[in-house]
Formats: sequence, structure tokens, C-alpha cells
Amino acid sequence: MKTNQMLHVVAFFLVLVGALNWGLIGLFGLNLVQVLGLPAGLAQTVYVLIGASAVYIALTHKGDCKTCMEVMKKWK
Repeated sequence: MKTNQMLHVVAFFLVLVGALNWGLIGLFGLNLVQVLGLPAGLAQTVYVLIGASAVYIALTHKGDCKTCMEVMKKWK
């Protein structure tokens, strides 16, 4: 797997985990990061990695997503 592909997969996974965590917080007040009992510094690192992954996905999604590429071609 190429480095860019691996970065995309890891970023997507982290964004998915972050989104699921926020869903659990909203529905049940359950924060998975706190449930796992991570030390504060590690928990903050997890949050920063999830945020950075979201920025990466937002900036690169159009070029990575075949479905979006097809839609963009139709709009031109």
C-alpha cells in the first residue's frame, strides 16, 4: 500500500472513530476516550490526531473519492 493510501485509510479511521465517539456522547453522554481510561496527555493526543485527520480528509477528499470525482465531472 502506498504511503498516501495508508495515510488516507488511517485518517478516515480516526475521523470515523471521532464521529462515533461524538455520537455516543450526544446520545448517551458516553465518551469512549474517558471510558478507556487514557491518561490526559494521551487523550489529548488522540483528540489532536482525530482533528488533524479531519482537516486532512477535508483537504484531500475530492481527489481521493471516486464518487465525488464523478459528480464533479457532471457539474463541469
